Amino acid sequence: MTDPVRQGSISRRALLAGLTGLGTWAVLPESGSDAQPRRPAALLPRAVPNPTASLHLAATDGWVSMPQGSPPISPFWPDPLAPAGSDLYVFGFRDVTGLSATEVTGQRGKAQITAPLLGFDQETDIKIKLTNLGLSQRPDLVDGHTVHWHGFRNAIPLFDGVPELSISVPIGREFTYFYRPHDAGTYMYHCHFEDVEHVQMGMTGIVYVRPAQNSGTADVPPGRYVYNDGDGSTRYDREFALMLTEVWAEAHYRDAHIQTTDWTDYKPSFFAFNGRCYPDTLAPNGDPLSQAAGRLRYQPISSLITANAGERVLLRLANLGYRNHTLTVDGVDLLVVGKDAALLRGRDGSAEYQVTSTVQIGPGESRDVILTAPEPGTYLLYDRDLTSLANAGGGRGGQLTEIRISPPGTLPAQTRANA
Repeated sequence: MTDPVRQGSISRRALLAGLTGLGTWAVLPESGSDAQPRRPAALLPRAVPNPTASLHLAATDGWVSMPQGSPPISPFWPDPLAPAGSDLYVFGFRDVTGLSATEVTGQRGKAQITAPLLGFDQETDIKIKLTNLGLSQRPDLVDGHTVHWHGFRNAIPLFDGVPELSISVPIGREFTYFYRPHDAGTYMYHCHFEDVEHVQMGMTGIVYVRPAQNSGTADVPPGRYVYNDGDGSTRYDREFALMLTEVWAEAHYRDAHIQTTDWTDYKPSFFAFNGRCYPDTLAPNGDPLSQAAGRLRYQPISSLITANAGERVLLRLANLGYRNHTLTVDGVDLLVVGKDAALLRGRDGSAEYQVTSTVQIGPGESRDVILTAPEPGTYLLYDRDLTSLANAGGGRGGQLTEIRISPPGTLPAQTRANA
């Protein structure tokens, strides 16, 4: 019910009081014998604060290594300016969370190609601080950097990372982005400053949002799900994320040697999963902060997929290259449950999952794919385009990795993605 509104004239004082209500209209009665006493404002229940997550990323340049033994691409690769143990100039993001200011500054010139893999829970308040350390190889360039969460539907323009509409972080400065994801699924993030160049140079990564359903509902027990499916159909036991990119060695060489690139001549030299080409895709995860990480120190994300027979394995696939890619696993059915961070459901709520042997992914797209681990053995996950299966145009390489299946109960439970 609502209180009756007293008819009568409105004084200037009352009108001004109503106009200062910041969007809430209120007509106050005049003082006098007929004035009604004001009721105290109702106390609203205090909202339960959302979970929070904080992360610190640094943007800089550096050097990485493509597979040894690949045919040279003279004069572009191996780059003669590269330090020992590396051969390709890149830009990239690094996770520097928890490091001191001096330690963060010390990461200048130590970029990681394919950015850190990020995962957050739905409805978490996320703060990502970005520090621009500048470019050690190219101090003449004064490029800003941003974090653009590709395909994210909830970002306001200030935090979207498109420099024409939001913030671009200058060299030596930092900016904190805020996100609150309402939709589960697999997204991407990348620098949107000179994005054609910066994405090609390596400033790309996968970010995924875990659904609230993981905590359980009246209909679904607690577990690991890709989406809030309502019936448990997207349950999985292990997850692996693969970022698909291409590397044009000529463009990387020109950036290192203070030259310009004509992007209409685009001709990729290497095709990568998580910044690595086969056989490097099979190497274990590394740590860019560890001196013992070796040649792949700044390509730390493995693409090797392992599981026990019978387990459901989630593949989070994202493409931030400039070409279409088609992935397949011979003899194993692939169940596509999500595209571009959206559950495949019809308007009537019925599942529209796709069972296929191949998954096509265009530039800027993502797919959530579940496979049931077959009998123990080694299976190949690869791009069906033969040009994507060679390193610098020679020998087996590129977007190829293995799925190694062990007998039931052999591997312990997975604690994090790509482990």
